[in-house]
Parts: sequence; C-alpha cells; structure tokens
Amino acid sequence: MAKDRSEPELDRDLADLPPELRWREWMRRIEAVLFASASPVPREDLARVVGQGASVELLVEDLAVDLAGRAFELVRVADGWMFRTRPAYAPAIRAAADLGHQDLNLSEFDIAVLAAVAYHQPITRDGLGEIFGKEISRDLIGRLHGRGLIGTGPRSPRRGAPYTFVTTEQFLAVFGLESLRDLPDREQLEDAGVAGSS
Repeated sequence: MAKDRSEPELDRDLADLPPELRWREWMRRIEAVLFASASPVPREDLARVVGQGASVELLVEDLAVDLAGRAFELVRVADGWMFRTRPAYAPAIRAAADLGHQDLNLSEFDIAVLAAVAYHQPITRDGLGEIFGKEISRDLIGRLHGRGLIGTGPRSPRRGAPYTFVTTEQFLAVFGLESLRDLPDREQLEDAGVAGSS
C-alpha cells in the first residue's frame, strides 16, 4: 500500500510571525517561485503563496530593491515577473557556459518579418508578403514559430480564413519588453536608421 505523500497545506497568512518576518518570508516565497520558473510568473500565481491582502506588487518592489547590485535583476515581462541576468554579465556567461540552442540565430530578414508581425498583428502570411513585396515562406514562419517568438492568432475573416500570426510572451521575454507598448515607435526606428521615412 502506497503512503500518502500529500504536501501539507501552505500557511499563506503566517499569523504566528511578527509583521517584519512575515513580509520577509513572503518576499522569499516570491523569490523561490520566480527562481524556479523559466517564464514570467503572473500576479495571480504569486498571490497563491502570500497572505490574503498582501500586496504582490509591493512585495515584488521590495524584492527588486533587495536584489540591487546582484548579477541578475527582477523584471516585468508581459503579465508577470521573471529573473534575468543583467546584460553586463552576458560576456561572462558566454565565456563560461555552453549556451547551446539559446542563440536565436535569426537572419536580418527573419527579424524584419518578426518586427512586421509585432507591429501589424494579427497578420496573415499574405499580409506580410504585401509589406515586403514578396512571398514569405512557410519555413521562415515555421522558424519563428519553432522558437516560440510567434504564435497562431485568430483566423482572418477573408475568404479561405487563413491563419494570422501574433507575437508571444516568449517574444516579449527575449526582447526585454513588458508589453507591445514598449516597442519603439516608427519615428524612433527612422532615427535609428532601421526604417525608411515615408
């Protein structure tokens, strides 16, 4: 007969602890959850490990302050938070670790198509072709999809109901964006020489 190995219920409120220690424990719980996750953790998930009425946002802010000066930082991505190594340490990581498949290896055109999806989503493959003046291959769409940078959006209301494409949470994480509102506007792109002026 197998033993019952169920976990004891998590004491979220920690009423037996003084307020300062309770707050510190809630911060550490949030830190543990973020550390264990490879993707952004939404507020609702973090709220499951702290007491009722505790402000997840304030706990996250205090944790970010607590981590100041460390090699990693706490960042908001999409609808959640995650840990990210500070850019200054990227050369050290590349020198010490075999990063394998973490390099996206995207061509300049792949990035241009990805940008078009980001700015015009949801967009069909034909819509992308109109932007670039040539057909966009299924292979290119497959590469971007395979890397988790784009996903399938709603079907287009046009004849044949073609698939549309949208960016993903992974896209936001890879490019360090909290939301699509953080994409540079057209004027910024023109100033950087990335987009031609109209």
